[in-house]
Amino acid sequence: MRPDFVQTLQQGWRKSVRIARQMIGVPDYDTYVAHMLRHHPDRAVMTYAEFFNDRLQARYRGGGGRCC
Repeated sequence: MRPDFVQTLQQGWRKSVRIARQMIGVPDYDTYVAHMLRHHPDRAVMTYAEFFNDRLQARYRGGGGRCC
Protein backbone atom coordinates (compact mmCIF):
# COMPACT_ATOMS: atom_id res chain seq x y z
CA MET A 1 0.00 0.00 0.00
CA ARG A 2 1.07 3.54 -0.63
CA PRO A 3 2.05 5.51 2.50
CA ASP A 4 -0.35 8.39 1.69
CA PHE A 5 -3.25 5.92 1.34
CA VAL A 6 -2.41 4.36 4.71
CA GLN A 7 -2.22 7.80 6.31
CA THR A 8 -5.61 8.72 4.81
CA LEU A 9 -7.11 5.51 6.19
CA GLN A 10 -5.67 6.19 9.65
CA GLN A 11 -7.02 9.75 9.67
CA GLY A 12 -10.43 8.53 8.54
CA TRP A 13 -10.46 5.88 11.26
CA ARG A 14 -9.55 8.41 13.98
CA LYS A 15 -12.26 10.79 12.78
CA SER A 16 -14.83 7.97 12.70
CA VAL A 17 -13.94 6.93 16.25
CA ARG A 18 -14.20 10.53 17.46
CA ILE A 19 -17.62 10.95 15.84
CA ALA A 20 -18.87 7.63 17.24
CA ARG A 21 -17.73 8.61 20.73
CA GLN A 22 -19.50 11.96 20.46
CA MET A 23 -22.68 10.22 19.34
CA ILE A 24 -22.77 8.03 22.43
CA GLY A 25 -21.64 10.78 24.79
CA VAL A 26 -18.01 9.83 25.43
CA PRO A 27 -15.86 12.97 25.39
CA ASP A 28 -12.52 13.08 23.61
CA TYR A 29 -9.48 12.90 25.91
CA ASP A 30 -7.11 14.42 23.34
CA THR A 31 -9.39 17.45 22.98
CA TYR A 32 -9.46 17.80 26.77
CA VAL A 33 -5.65 17.67 27.02
CA ALA A 34 -5.25 20.26 24.26
CA HIS A 35 -7.78 22.52 25.99
CA MET A 36 -6.05 22.22 29.35
CA LEU A 37 -2.62 22.96 27.91
CA ARG A 38 -3.91 25.94 25.94
CA HIS A 39 -6.26 27.52 28.49
CA HIS A 40 -5.12 26.22 31.88
CA PRO A 41 -1.35 25.61 31.72
CA ASP A 42 -1.06 26.07 35.49
CA ARG A 43 -3.45 23.19 36.27
CA ALA A 44 -2.61 19.49 36.27
CA VAL A 45 -4.02 17.38 33.43
CA MET A 46 -6.04 14.36 34.56
CA THR A 47 -4.95 10.90 33.46
CA TYR A 48 -7.23 9.12 30.99
CA ALA A 49 -8.74 7.05 33.80
CA GLU A 50 -9.38 10.15 35.94
CA PHE A 51 -10.86 11.98 32.95
CA PHE A 52 -13.13 9.07 32.05
CA ASN A 53 -14.39 8.72 35.63
CA ASP A 54 -14.94 12.47 35.94
CA ARG A 55 -16.97 12.61 32.72
CA LEU A 56 -18.95 9.53 33.74
CA GLN A 57 -19.83 11.05 37.10
CA ALA A 58 -20.73 14.40 35.52
CA ARG A 59 -23.01 12.66 33.06
CA TYR A 60 -24.94 10.65 35.61
CA ARG A 61 -25.12 13.14 38.45
CA GLY A 62 -26.56 15.78 36.14
CA GLY A 63 -23.62 18.20 36.27
CA GLY A 64 -22.47 19.98 33.17
CA GLY A 65 -18.80 19.70 34.02
CA ARG A 66 -17.69 22.62 31.87
CA CYS A 67 -14.82 24.70 33.13
CA CYS A 68 -15.10 27.56 30.62
